[in-house]
Amino acid sequence: MSVAPKASKPTWPTPPEGGWTADDLDRLPNLPPHTELIDGSLVFVSPQTLFHARAVDFFNWQLQSVAPGDLEVVREFTIDIDHQNRPEPDVVVVRGDVVEDPAQTRFPAEAVLLAIEVVSEDSVSRDRETKPLKYARAKIPYYWRVENENGRAAVHAFELEPTTGAYASVGIFRERMKVDAPFSLDLDLTGIRTRHGGGR
Repeated sequence: MSVAPKASKPTWPTPPEGGWTADDLDRLPNLPPHTELIDGSLVFVSPQTLFHARAVDFFNWQLQSVAPGDLEVVREFTIDIDHQNRPEPDVVVVRGDVVEDPAQTRFPAEAVLLAIEVVSEDSVSRDRETKPLKYARAKIPYYWRVENENGRAAVHAFELEPTTGAYASVGIFRERMKVDAPFSLDLDLTGIRTRHGGGR
């Protein structure tokens, strides 16, 4: 009689031929929070750093406080780019008319004005290379990439160049970020720093 242990089934989902689709992201059971779909593959995120959490909170709050009334600012929410790509930017600014149903799980990419990604150790190539290409192809007008430079934020801001369909840099901001688009903003980026000492 064999006492060899039975091969255990993998606990992660096995992709179908041709890869996963944007709709599968809503149907697959027990996916970790913030799972993204990139080129038909599921991407799981690593635990969040304190810098990442603070940067996402900062942009979500600051943009909400100054965004025009016809726009919505939402954190960590997926956007439909195409059948095989449903990324989840850390913060998005979208047209208010697509924020309609409390049960909705995604926004159409054509309604997104700005996508913000806060770079993590495991997302460097996705945030610097893969996602900007996909966001540009989806015609998202503005993309900001937030990098951690020794605990301080550096925001690399890009605007879609209509003639080339690619992003062009509009600047790198460290202490202060002053821009006119997608709406007028004047941000004190030092608010993202980890606080040391002081009162409790």
